[in-house]
Amino acid sequence: MEPIIEVKDLFMSYGNQAVLRGVNFRVYPGQVIGYIGPNGAGKSTTIKIILGLITKYHGTVKVFGEDIWRQGVFYKGRIGYVPENADVYESLSGHEYISFVGDLYGVPAEILAARATKLVTLLDLREYYHSRISSYSKGMRQKLLIIASVIHNPDVLFLDEPITGLDVNSVMIFKEIIAGLARQGKTVFYSSHIMEVVEKISDRIILLHKGVVAADGTVEELQRATLDDSLQGIFSTVTGFTNHKGIADHFVAAVVG
Repeated sequence: MEPIIEVKDLFMSYGNQAVLRGVNFRVYPGQVIGYIGPNGAGKSTTIKIILGLITKYHGTVKVFGEDIWRQGVFYKGRIGYVPENADVYESLSGHEYISFVGDLYGVPAEILAARATKLVTLLDLREYYHSRISSYSKGMRQKLLIIASVIHNPDVLFLDEPITGLDVNSVMIFKEIIAGLARQGKTVFYSSHIMEVVEKISDRIILLHKGVVAADGTVEELQRATLDDSLQGIFSTVTGFTNHKGIADHFVAAVVG
């Protein structure tokens, strides 16, 4: 099977600060990838490079079997994206925003309208669909962004901290959505610090540390390699950060002492 995403010898710096120091991985159709790592490890940078949002890098990035720069913008029509910090047009209504995104992707008007109505109803946004986004709560905005990311039925979905602001019920629905998309052959690239969710939805973990891939495999494979029984434990072992309790104890002592 040919990889749907291939990253080879990827290097990138911000000024004199190296962020990516030779990242290599392949992603195959239908996989749900949990892309994790400490703050500053380069997770969001990797995603933005694959999406073509960052252009100054060294290395090879292929999506759908071809270098992204040979494809121009056309490969982006097959990709969905929920960014960590999204700017939305607050003066638009939810309906206007989804219509705008659908038009950008060339979704036929009848399909767009029918699909959007179903999705906003299922995520309990229909009552607010024609209200201005400026009136939306954080969770409502996040639901709108999730809908916008899939409105064109993409083959690959990039999710960067996508459940921020969602309530417990919505998170449960979201996890089932990811599993359902994967069963339909969609590829999901999921970046988050919430280890419990990443562990449950991912069939493969790529752990980035200090700008390189420090671990890559299923949760079960990484458990055997590190002798840890949770993704949180695997994360701590691989990154060498094991003093979280000690730091917390000193913090509490400084507050109450």
